[in-house]
Amino acid sequence: MKLGIIGSGMIVHDLLSFIEIIDEIELTAILGRKESKKKIEALVNKYHIKKSYYDYDELLKDEEIDTIYIALPNHLHYEYTKKALLCNKHVICEKAFTSNVKELDELIELSKKQNCLLFEAITNQYLPAYKEIKERLNEIGKISIISCNYSQYSSRYDAFKRGEILPVFDINQSGGALMDLNVYNIHFTIGLFGKPDRVQYLANIEKGIDTSGIVCLEYPTFKAICIGAKDCGAPITSTIQGDLGCIKIEGPTSTLSDVQIIKNNGERKIIDSSKYHRMYEEFKEMAGYIDNKNYDICHKMLEHSRIVMDVLTKARESANIIFGCEKDIK
Repeated sequence: MKLGIIGSGMIVHDLLSFIEIIDEIELTAILGRKESKKKIEALVNKYHIKKSYYDYDELLKDEEIDTIYIALPNHLHYEYTKKALLCNKHVICEKAFTSNVKELDELIELSKKQNCLLFEAITNQYLPAYKEIKERLNEIGKISIISCNYSQYSSRYDAFKRGEILPVFDINQSGGALMDLNVYNIHFTIGLFGKPDRVQYLANIEKGIDTSGIVCLEYPTFKAICIGAKDCGAPITSTIQGDLGCIKIEGPTSTLSDVQIIKNNGERKIIDSSKYHRMYEEFKEMAGYIDNKNYDICHKMLEHSRIVMDVLTKARESANIIFGCEKDIK
């Protein structure tokens, strides 16, 4: 996979910190703004990136690049992904995939028409611990309650209260606690249990954006709550509770670094965490799928992402949160 990276934010720095150990990925180019040229050239030199671009259309013309990784603010995901697909590039797009399910449906249809592979970069779906949780769910018996809490006081929240609106709190950039943090909890739950029967979002809203909130997912035989907060903090813990025991996760559902199965009889089993960076498995697997043109896996993962985006869309609708890019949609 010959990769072109779009963006230079924190998530890109995370990827660059380990990408050299993934043999399947050839780091070909990076795109940045002209105003960030010094920053981009520093990344090029530090991580031995072949080329740098400051015009997206020029990068997309580069025939050496076969895959685009989009790591931009949420509201740009749809536009940049669509352009890449139209240029016959495979795409890996950061979470949240798009601003709403309508946008994602269009991209999925386009990717199939163009015969391109399209993936959402979502860490937990690829982690070994997550796959083991799936395999061992039956050990805790009949499930009654799932509770996922990812609450982390944002370093940008004080600025937001002063009136400085940064992307993560910007209604016009598809920000908010649901799309930034709670999206991991939604992916975690839906990846294990599929599409819920009912979705409701109880959100705390300031300046039109959700700074925290609780998503309630109703399944036929159990209930799940997913909490995401950027205006307050708490121990980050998740549990899946059954009549024979529970699965307890200390830390965010994006990393799954501390997972235990705790039985009613007191027995405890530790699920091993990955020894690599939290993003390693997703990029290694996606690179293999793209190199081998594995459309079956791609379409399976798109089905999962589509359910998640449908839930995110319904959750925001229930809380009457309308992104700037949606105001003209009737």
